[in-house]
Amino acid sequence: GIILSNTPVVTEDTADLAMTLILDTLRKVSMGDRQLRDGHWNYALSGTRVTGKTLGIIGFGNIGQAIAKRASGFDMQILYSGPHRKLDAEQKLAANYCEDIDELLSKADIVSLNCPLNENTKHIINHSTLTKMKSNAILINTGRGALIDEKDLIKALNDGTIAAAGLDVFANEPNVPEAFIKMDNVVLAPHIGSATAECRMDIARCVMSNIQHFLQHGEALTPV
Repeated sequence: GIILSNTPVVTEDTADLAMTLILDTLRKVSMGDRQLRDGHWNYALSGTRVTGKTLGIIGFGNIGQAIAKRASGFDMQILYSGPHRKLDAEQKLAANYCEDIDELLSKADIVSLNCPLNENTKHIINHSTLTKMKSNAILINTGRGALIDEKDLIKALNDGTIAAAGLDVFANEPNVPEAFIKMDNVVLAPHIGSATAECRMDIARCVMSNIQHFLQHGEALTPV
């Protein structure tokens, strides 16, 4: 009988971070930063073009759609998968639905995880699904850490099954596998998808609004 609410006001900031990870991972900005700070100016450092790539989004909710909107500015082709086809969003964002996730994985240059974590999506990225991806593809996760089997991803990054990854979330936070830390082809962030001053204020306002609405009307504004 306890009412539970959340604060679904993190869409734009999380989408911004996802695009940041895409850009950083493909263009090797963090790698160049580390090398430069170590006194090494690497003229040979060469990334991958972002414009025109195919982006596959697993989970086409508010955040997934916000990422697609940003990707359109880079002339990306948008693929998405999820339990339900979303025709309105398809038309608005020029996105194409992949009923079979393997189709999305095989076509995408960039795979972004934006689905909820549940019994159906835990370890949705694993040895089997990683082998469906292109060898030059990158994986981006701003969803939940356990969407990925981290042991399988580490192996895939080491043996060249996929090229790189940009990760904001991990299975056992704040503990990050040592293997990720040692890899140059992984960009790491400490779960900062919503970490902007503006977003945190929006979260606080949403909390207060839920409390006020509950006291006045006996229900939450954003119930789970």
